[in-house]
Amino acid sequence: MRVSKRSIGVVWAWVRQQPPKIKAFLSVVTGMAALAFLRFVVHDHDNLFVASEAVHAVGISVLIYKLTKEKTCAGLSLKSQELTALFLSVRLYCSFVMEYDIHTLLDSATLVTTLWVIYMIRFKLKSSYMEDKDNFAIYYVVVPCAVLALLVHPTTSHNLVNRIFWAFCVYLEAVSVLPQLRLMQNTKIVEPFTAHYVFALGIARFLSCAHWVLQVLDTRGRLLTALGYGLWPSMVLLSEIVQTFILADFCYYYVKSVFGGQLVLRLPSGVV
Repeated sequence: MRVSKRSIGVVWAWVRQQPPKIKAFLSVVTGMAALAFLRFVVHDHDNLFVASEAVHAVGISVLIYKLTKEKTCAGLSLKSQELTALFLSVRLYCSFVMEYDIHTLLDSATLVTTLWVIYMIRFKLKSSYMEDKDNFAIYYVVVPCAVLALLVHPTTSHNLVNRIFWAFCVYLEAVSVLPQLRLMQNTKIVEPFTAHYVFALGIARFLSCAHWVLQVLDTRGRLLTALGYGLWPSMVLLSEIVQTFILADFCYYYVKSVFGGQLVLRLPSGVV
């Protein structure tokens, strides 16, 4: 075990010393290797989406434990939770009017939990909320997502307004974690439960992205044409990839911290 940890430490040290371009290349190679591994190990790639939901549920459970047992919301971004509630609300509306399925029930449960977290932060645990650190202006993401949804949205036979709403929630979900990352960057130190929660989000979004990418490969691109024509199919896939890469940097430092035996995650400057 000690040899294994020492070897991993050597690898981390080598990676850390590499220039940004090499780090980016290594990240892409690692991601492609992980996708290849999942493609051969997981035969039914729909299971990746189920796994994504399960990991997300674990992350939410950690969040509930933090708020109920630790009695503090320090380190949590209210703005990220509000953005999550917004895109879930829009997606639920679209699900009800466009395609009611099992995901509608899962989103309903997630929305209820998210609204409860918002209530706890705003009222019950307001004294521990780091309002001065949670300073990301959410209109920087809401407005661009709304404009992009007006320009690029599904080309299905559904009502135009509903199609725009659907595009909006896809784009907003991709960037909803940005306020949380900004808060953690401002504090530089992330306590364990918040780190576990954000890492779970990163893993969940990677699995969701892998589900989409492998489905496209399995259908030889037919899945993209099934989503419609124009830029929309590519934007759906791009949104999934963006979600993954936004959290990739944090996940790297999380894993490094865990293998280093550190209970508290310390972020260097520039990790957003």
